[in-house]
Amino acid sequence: MSYAVLGAGALGGLYGGLLANAGYDVHFLLRSDYEFVREHGLRVDTPLGDFHLRTVNAYARAEEMPQVDVVLVCWKTTQTEHLAAALRLICRSDTLVMVLQNGWDVERAAADVVGAERVLGGCCFLCSNKVGPGHIHHLDYGRIAFGEYADSLRGSISERMLRIAADLARAKIDIQPAKDLRAMRWRKLMWNIPYNGLSVVLQADTRQIMTDPHASLLAEELMLEVREAAAACGSAIEASHITKMLDDTRKMVPYDSSMLLDYRAGRPMEVESIFGNALRASLDAGYRPAKVEMLYRQLAFLNVHRLA
Repeated sequence: MSYAVLGAGALGGLYGGLLANAGYDVHFLLRSDYEFVREHGLRVDTPLGDFHLRTVNAYARAEEMPQVDVVLVCWKTTQTEHLAAALRLICRSDTLVMVLQNGWDVERAAADVVGAERVLGGCCFLCSNKVGPGHIHHLDYGRIAFGEYADSLRGSISERMLRIAADLARAKIDIQPAKDLRAMRWRKLMWNIPYNGLSVVLQADTRQIMTDPHASLLAEELMLEVREAAAACGSAIEASHITKMLDDTRKMVPYDSSMLLDYRAGRPMEVESIFGNALRASLDAGYRPAKVEMLYRQLAFLNVHRLA
């Protein structure tokens, strides 16, 4: 199938680059480094095997892009305001949209444009950074777990999911089709909420958080609250998942979260999609995660005043 990749940062640059390197028809919508990538290509350093795409189908405007079979939404959620216009231009009546953004219910913006039945959501478990124009450094992990967004398709692994999974697997992407997107989102939030949030308020990478007894306990307590929030919203997650998240983070290379990098660069942070949406869903379900709420309000303050 043909693919459009919205954004070529740490996420889109890696996955889109792997697809293009495997010979797939991939088209990138770029912003800040469009001119650089057009002239110099896309470089990806990865444990899967470094490569340099010298010729890239790069576009600065969605109007110039061809319509494709699958759109991978890899922008930060702080750029979602541009999504509707892009999708209307590059989607046919049967184009699928896979939203690979962080947070809770982040697929809604795409569903509002193409319909929920044509939307999939994916959670990316990876350590990857954009270290320069057209230059991605993939450090560790890389799995995508994805599922159907529409309520009518929940609980199934569809044929179209298997087709996409086959393409991504051939491109060396660790891909896992799943039946329950909502539970998957909560599982990812059990990592994103503690480590993105604490990395900013503590100004620490994952290694620093996990080697400090106070910070690591905070991370665990936040995971417990997110698990309770998931249960209140109808997604039961086994307690052993907390142990796995803690152990996996201890083992990973020291990693600056995407939110910490955004904060230090003076860019908007994904506070609402990761923290605000999850908190509001939990409150609507009758559970108040106090530590998550405190962290959310701290980050909301920092987001506004750092940008100012």
